[in-house]
Amino acid sequence: MYIFRNSIFIISILFFQVSVQAQSGSDSLRVSGHTNTNKFKQLKQELATPNTFRTASGAPGRDYYQQQVDYDMDIELDDAKQKLYGKEEITYTNNSPDALRYLWVQLDQNIRKKDAPALEKNGEGAEPILRVETFVNDYFKEPFDGGFNIDWVKDANGMPMKYTINMTMMRIDLPQPLKSGEQLKFSIKWWYNINNHVENRARSGFEFFPEDGNRAFVIAQFFPRLAVYNDVEGWQNHQFWGNGEFALNFGNYTVRLTVPADHVVEATGVLQNPKEVLSRQEYKRFREAQTSFDKPVMIITQEEAVEREKGFSTDKKTWEFKAERVRDFAFASSRKFIWEMMAVKIGAKDIMAVSLYPKEGNPLWEEYSTKAVVQTLKTYSHHTFDYPYPKAVSVHAKNQGMEYPMICWNYGRPNKDGSYSDQVKFGMISVIIHEIGHNFFPMIVNSDERQWGWMDEGLDTFMQYLTEQQFGKNYPTAITGMDKYPSRRGEPKAIVSYMSGDQSFIAPIMSNPENVYQLGPNAYGKPATALNILRETVMGRELFDHAFKTYAQRWMFKHPTPADFFRTMEDASAVDLDWFWRGWFYTTDFVDIGVKGVNQFFVSDEPNDEVLDMLKSYGMSIEDLPPVVFTMVEDNDRFKDEYRVGNPTEHSQDLKAYMDENNLAADASIKIPKYFYEVSFEKLGGLVMPLIVEYTYGDGTKERVEYPAEVWRKNDFEVKKVVASDKEIVGIIVDPDEETADIDPSNNNWPKSEGLSEFDQFKANMKN
Repeated sequence: MYIFRNSIFIISILFFQVSVQAQSGSDSLRVSGHTNTNKFKQLKQELATPNTFRTASGAPGRDYYQQQVDYDMDIELDDAKQKLYGKEEITYTNNSPDALRYLWVQLDQNIRKKDAPALEKNGEGAEPILRVETFVNDYFKEPFDGGFNIDWVKDANGMPMKYTINMTMMRIDLPQPLKSGEQLKFSIKWWYNINNHVENRARSGFEFFPEDGNRAFVIAQFFPRLAVYNDVEGWQNHQFWGNGEFALNFGNYTVRLTVPADHVVEATGVLQNPKEVLSRQEYKRFREAQTSFDKPVMIITQEEAVEREKGFSTDKKTWEFKAERVRDFAFASSRKFIWEMMAVKIGAKDIMAVSLYPKEGNPLWEEYSTKAVVQTLKTYSHHTFDYPYPKAVSVHAKNQGMEYPMICWNYGRPNKDGSYSDQVKFGMISVIIHEIGHNFFPMIVNSDERQWGWMDEGLDTFMQYLTEQQFGKNYPTAITGMDKYPSRRGEPKAIVSYMSGDQSFIAPIMSNPENVYQLGPNAYGKPATALNILRETVMGRELFDHAFKTYAQRWMFKHPTPADFFRTMEDASAVDLDWFWRGWFYTTDFVDIGVKGVNQFFVSDEPNDEVLDMLKSYGMSIEDLPPVVFTMVEDNDRFKDEYRVGNPTEHSQDLKAYMDENNLAADASIKIPKYFYEVSFEKLGGLVMPLIVEYTYGDGTKERVEYPAEVWRKNDFEVKKVVASDKEIVGIIVDPDEETADIDPSNNNWPKSEGLSEFDQFKANMKN
């Protein structure tokens, strides 16, 4: 097949000149100007101006900086009273060029105060459906009284420091400015009531098991944490309202966790005193796991965990953990936990893949949890950078899905008899992949979740999709009876229902998480789909993978912005993607591209009426033209039946003369097509996308052609492509593999008639 590029006739140039002259000479055609609305214009207005902190290439600049915040903490968990007590010494290093007169500290637990404004942020009234525990908690119980109780804030000399609490933020006023390059040490003592996270769907807290009277704690946001100060907005002190997650600094942690003596603890960082807190047998298994690459070692078996449940020790043990270059710290603690771990080789390092779960998670968790952790570490490392931390822990907690450095909470609980559905199984595997994957985004590539939820959730969901598909290949027994792993998000067709929905309840991806109606599709599904389309359809895997890895490696252990991501993806690929970012991320436009019509034309020895009228208006005749080729469609009065048959060169004197003069008939590289078509494609949706077309010919063969997105650069509504072929076209399909998230496939096929053969449909459409 041969594609004629744009217009093939010099006549079109003359016609354009006539049209311009006619318009410029008529006052009645004058219109006011307009701004540049072309969807291929550059993202200059939307992106921040490059500077010495963040370059135009998307890389950190020569003056890039970030603050260092180190923590030394003593924490005590009171299981019986469900309280947490803490004391921390913070070392704050001011690496910015600015002198700081105060520090902002995050108090995220304050969202659980019974009078917290965040509890009243929604105004939709009664919801038509609620979880039972949510309904009871909201309407039957007294409000939970949580939030930080700050005992004191003191400087390094033990002197009180002035502080002011504003909702979930605390400002600490400094007696003198903290200059660039200086360090400040100060301490905070606090306590708070621990919430039941099952009742209020919180990110941390405890679950109570009435059958045995135990609790399983998953504890996070449990200490006052320094807010980020950076070159983008100074202090990132946006209040915590619940949806927008966290903006945090990197630092080193030493944390001593005092818990009941029969509890098992996992946490961010490396356990410093395993001999002190583990039995001799547990320690032996703990050491064996460090070199077990084939299967997990059970540090604490189900039988042992069940036995632990029966006792409620009043003694205490202190577990000490140290972590370097992490942005946060979290831990899990319970006497109910089964504990397993194995080693996985990532680059030159041996990483521990760990699972922690009560008996209520089995048999599902012992079968799939650690497998999912291992697959996640391998796939994410392949596409970004080798996982740098010493371990990754998956903790089972009811209704949870939450991530922290090296540790995360995940749902997926079988029925009491141990049975489970595919929905529960794949939901559990997927959430583990997703939450373990968050170690890469945003725990290492440390974006601002409070402002740009998609930068971690969307990128992570995209990587989750790749990992799920690889998991299905590596563990085929998990997907027996299925062609591939049933990913819920990532494939283009999965986002169609959201993008085709009521525009009143859809926000652009570039929205704050607090201001969107459907956070899951907006921050997770749509950006993941966009990146999948970018990889598979727009850029190709080689270019995309190199650019994506470049972004991850440029910004690991740093704080990127959306502009840094957008610019890096273009800088490392030489693909102009501004049209893609603008459409997919800055608007709520959708994809709808279809076949508008097909015209067959024939080579002619005389011009049609349109050409004659155009020449007449310009004061020209046919004799004034250079050698040209005329075309004619069947419904033109000058059409001759002989145009349908024979060699096209026989129907144009100028064409035949040109062929003869250049002896082209004898040139083996010349192929004279028998059929000429003008195919019109329309773009009813606002999103620009590549035009993927499958042509079906009369002999049953098919041919796939992908026209680049730039085909729409001068006409955002309709484009026409000329196809020259030695075979009849009997069918056309746009987006045959559903790879562009087209919301309306009904206009993707030609011919649209039903009840006729493909050939008859073709003829009927041609006449219409």
